Amino acid sequence: MLIKNVDIITPYEVLKGYGVLVENGQIVDIDLEEKFSNGKHEIIDGDGNYLSPGFIDIHNHGNKGFDIMDSSEEALDEIGKYHISNGVTSYLGTVITSSYDNIMNAIENINNYTNKHDISRIIGVHLEGPFFDLGKKGAQPEEHIKTPDLDKIKSIVDIAKDKMKMVSIAPELEGALDIIKYLKARNITIAMAHTNATFEETKKGIDCGVTVATHLYNGMRAFSHREPGVIGASLEDDRVYCEIIYDRIHLHDGAVNIALKMKGYDKIVLVSDAMRAAGLEDGEYELGGQRVDVSKGAARLESGSLAGSTLNMQKAVYNMVKFLNIPIYESVKTASLNAAKAINVDDQLGSIEIGKKADLIIFDKDINIKNVVLDGKLVF
Repeated sequence: MLIKNVDIITPYEVLKGYGVLVENGQIVDIDLEEKFSNGKHEIIDGDGNYLSPGFIDIHNHGNKGFDIMDSSEEALDEIGKYHISNGVTSYLGTVITSSYDNIMNAIENINNYTNKHDISRIIGVHLEGPFFDLGKKGAQPEEHIKTPDLDKIKSIVDIAKDKMKMVSIAPELEGALDIIKYLKARNITIAMAHTNATFEETKKGIDCGVTVATHLYNGMRAFSHREPGVIGASLEDDRVYCEIIYDRIHLHDGAVNIALKMKGYDKIVLVSDAMRAAGLEDGEYELGGQRVDVSKGAARLESGSLAGSTLNMQKAVYNMVKFLNIPIYESVKTASLNAAKAINVDDQLGSIEIGKKADLIIFDKDINIKNVVLDGKLVF
């Protein structure tokens, strides 16, 4: 497959006048278009649009009426279809705080699922919970929040096998640091979430292996000039990637700009944190067994707490370009390569580079998805 007549988005610039050659599901060459012979290839003409790496969403619960916790093949099929239509070629299924049986069922469902060739690829599990601070629980079901238990996390990881990619935990809780050290030894990404950690407690967590701040600013101790807390430590420490839910509901534009200025473009990871209402109309839905009311795209519990989002990654990238005037290649990086690096899959995914998987999307200047190539095959 030869993809031509596109502006190629790399992590560092936009290449004009170049084509991308794909063979056996991999990118094998990137060169000036005139260097390629058209005779032997399937040609994809991008009509002058952008060619981008596929988006990677490392934090989402579901969409189109389905949730990862439904623990069914149909749910993963439908979630994957919606993702691919919005340019997401790979994602983590986020398992919310729940009973251990429900957590195990959701993880086993992901383990047993066979990825379809024409929908987004689920590459693993993001376990969001259950070891959180009750005061910062957000939409995590209170009745299932537990104190850190190393034996329990070991049994969960054993069930997940190599599919466990990221675990979110409150690092200040007694026993949390032992779990963080265990997960780090297993090469599993550790994130901080739903936490009341002080700056010092956060730093201890980072020193033990935490490398991600889950949905920065949300579900964590507020910043203070005398106690910067988890927000201050996450922004200040270069070891930490910061998730951003940029639906313009969870965060003010100014807060996103502060994070970008502090972290640079290489350490911000756009996520959707989407729940089952994503892609559907306003109305009444469910998350973690709790009623969620969606009005004007904002998903809230009866208490008023935000309960995930109705965002998709296409819209998140659009918001970066449209409202913050972030260069397109930097905006795309926050939705692709940075996510891949955060969960240690950047050797194969996240950027248009020779030797990587041919997971590619074509979109116009408004980030409207025109085509998706997955594993070197046109699927959308």
